Amino acid sequence: MVIARRARIYDALALLVAIVVIVLDQWTKSLVVQYLSPPMSNPPIPVVGNYLTIFYIQNSGAAFGLFANNIALAALIVGAICVITYLYVRTLNSGPLVYKLIFGMIIGGAVGNLLDRALRGGYVVDFIFFRIPEINYHFAIFNLADASISVGVFLLFLFILLGNLRKTGGAGDKSELGEEAVKEPSAANQQSGTLRSTEQDAQP
Repeated sequence: MVIARRARIYDALALLVAIVVIVLDQWTKSLVVQYLSPPMSNPPIPVVGNYLTIFYIQNSGAAFGLFANNIALAALIVGAICVITYLYVRTLNSGPLVYKLIFGMIIGGAVGNLLDRALRGGYVVDFIFFRIPEINYHFAIFNLADASISVGVFLLFLFILLGNLRKTGGAGDKSELGEEAVKEPSAANQQSGTLRSTEQDAQP
């Protein structure tokens, strides 16, 4: 009962994270469309010098402009939704809070971009432009939903990896302790056997 109640609280917090991501994503996109339309008609607006700027484009592909106008986009979205749903169901009643919050980030970002496609005729508003002018490096233009998905996936992978490493290390420690426990009784048995033989030799 307590575990189920705690799981429902975690689910509610995950939902809250998803809602916050969706609201922030849609709000920033609406501001960009309102003040920077039409797309690609205004110079980049500096946020952090010329490294991080705001530049409005319409993206018909996936996150970071991948699979633009490609049927593989639909398969990618469906596959990602299936994987996230499967992972979430596995942790439904037993998953730690951090996993639930990460799922909230990923789901919120996915819903934010899906809302764009549904409301804007199949494209997504992208506006975050990172570049390094000194080496002529330009990263793909993205939005808050893309960032939320990417950070969430990275954190999920990181926590799963760390969890597996802890389990592996714990199993190794247990096996070493088991070997020492086996060795200790053996040494004790040898000592008791030696004492008994000494006592027998000492008897007349």
